[in-house]
Amino acid sequence: MQYTPKDTSRRCDTLDLRINTVYDLPLDGELEVNVTTKSNDQTGPGAVFSVTKRNMFGGGETFGVSMRGSYEWQTGNRVAGNSSAINSWELGISGTLTFPQILFTKLFREDPQYPSSTSFRIYADQLNRAKFFKMLAFGGSASYEYQTSATSHHSITPFKLTYSLLQRTTAEFDSIVGVNKALGRSLENQFIPAMSYTYTYDDSPLKQKRHHLWWQTSFTQAGLLVNSISTAMGNRFNERDKNLLGNKFAQFAKLTSEIRYNYDLGNRHHLVGRLMGGIAYSYGNSVTTPYSEQFYIGGANSLRAFTIRSIGPGSFRPSDSQYGYLDQTGDIKFEANLEYRFPILGDLHGATFLDAGNVWLLRYDENRPGGQLKWGRFLKDLALGTGIGLRYDLTFLVIRVDWGIGLHVPYDTGKRGYYNIPNFKDGMGVHLAVGYPF
Repeated sequence: MQYTPKDTSRRCDTLDLRINTVYDLPLDGELEVNVTTKSNDQTGPGAVFSVTKRNMFGGGETFGVSMRGSYEWQTGNRVAGNSSAINSWELGISGTLTFPQILFTKLFREDPQYPSSTSFRIYADQLNRAKFFKMLAFGGSASYEYQTSATSHHSITPFKLTYSLLQRTTAEFDSIVGVNKALGRSLENQFIPAMSYTYTYDDSPLKQKRHHLWWQTSFTQAGLLVNSISTAMGNRFNERDKNLLGNKFAQFAKLTSEIRYNYDLGNRHHLVGRLMGGIAYSYGNSVTTPYSEQFYIGGANSLRAFTIRSIGPGSFRPSDSQYGYLDQTGDIKFEANLEYRFPILGDLHGATFLDAGNVWLLRYDENRPGGQLKWGRFLKDLALGTGIGLRYDLTFLVIRVDWGIGLHVPYDTGKRGYYNIPNFKDGMGVHLAVGYPF
């Protein structure tokens, strides 16, 4: 948009507006190729191909189809002393139709000066973990996105249905879930009929504010509507093993909340803090929350001195170092981070940080002793790490390297005192990532 005075007189109080526009292409194709490395020594290539049709019905709608695939192999000597012993692949396809307005309801108070949308999505994913299992997951959802102010964002998903089918398992996987019954129940064939609401407060668009706050709270409920229908048909409300189309359906409630505060110290120095907590409670038809909905901790955007799923639940430490990370999930999560960011030279920035947190179980599990939350042990159960990092800001992209140093783990290592890392090198984690951790 270009604004120019209507005339050159000193009394001119009118501007002419000229809007320059270009036609966008109705079809857009994109190919993304990547390579992934994980903390469990899995490495491999992947690709995503997507096609988007704009203005699908003449009202600004977009329809997109995305196909993705990946292949990973084991680079370490974790299985019987042989490399490349665990090979995994994943294939998926999804379709999304988005309308640039709220459809079918006037219950949501949307502000016309801010964007809103209604989206419908269907998808299917085929996952194969060699030496473990083969799983098929498919489903669909409908969701609304809208704003009520410059800082308040709302996301409502009144319908989301997922079905997971464990098609094949190996004897090795069966032996793992045979010991850990909770893990087996969380991966069983089941429908997950859910609805959710997410509220996000973000005052970063308010440029007159020096310090910025970001807060997001999300609530998900699964199985209540289906269970109510089942109850109306004569089943008891708390009866177990109720079915939907011949398969068990999950029932749980999940609440998560995260707050971030960016304190501007001046001269491109910032002190950024984050608090995050969550709880998932299974009931009625379910004893265990589905595995995909459970919490875990560690990694490049969490406790950076530790790899993903290497801490928790509670003071539990798996005896199987190869596959123990499968057990390291929980129903409760708490995490706190503090990071000081400062400039070094030009676009190169540095950081020093302190991370603390863990996950816990709500119910006692005899196969994971010490995993249940005990208030008297809360502080002792918090893993603690510190470290330093480098960030290179390319404006459109931030490349980050963090070196985390462990200070305390919640399980017994044989070393006395709060600093209970047996060897300094055992408490180190190095992460290469894109973007800030929070």
